[in-house]
Amino acid sequence: MDLHTFKDAMARVTGPVAIVTAYEDGVPHGTTVSSLASLSLEPAMVSVALDNASAMLAIVRRTGHFGVNILAVDQHECASRFAGPRDKRFFGSHWELSSGVPRLPGTSAWLHCTVAAEAAGGDHTLLLGQVADCWTGVNVPLAYNLRTLGSLTPVP
Repeated sequence: MDLHTFKDAMARVTGPVAIVTAYEDGVPHGTTVSSLASLSLEPAMVSVALDNASAMLAIVRRTGHFGVNILAVDQHECASRFAGPRDKRFFGSHWELSSGVPRLPGTSAWLHCTVAAEAAGGDHTLLLGQVADCWTGVNVPLAYNLRTLGSLTPVP
């Protein structure tokens, strides 16, 4: 199997864009992900994949919970910033502590999750999060497809 072809194939899977957040020792942490999926309704659960080498995975393991800020289409700059250098991610970002995790304003939706389980997946770990609290807004969600940020438009 050709890795380049695999990456191109996966680029055709449209995904949500979210910032997973955690809070430890008075410091906010966050990272951009597009690997968010609904997992279960009873109980309400989601899955998120984090890189095994990421500081974020280690922090979530220590704290046992995380936030999921589902970005709105006008938050594309925020998505890029949280995918960049760790020390600049919260620079210029307004946020509040909600249920013990950083919550960003203006998102399309927000979830507070407790870690229910983990599953190894190659160079990533799949976190299964039980949703303890959530909120939805009216903002159109940001999407990622063909290595481009954008939004979905309804089919007529």
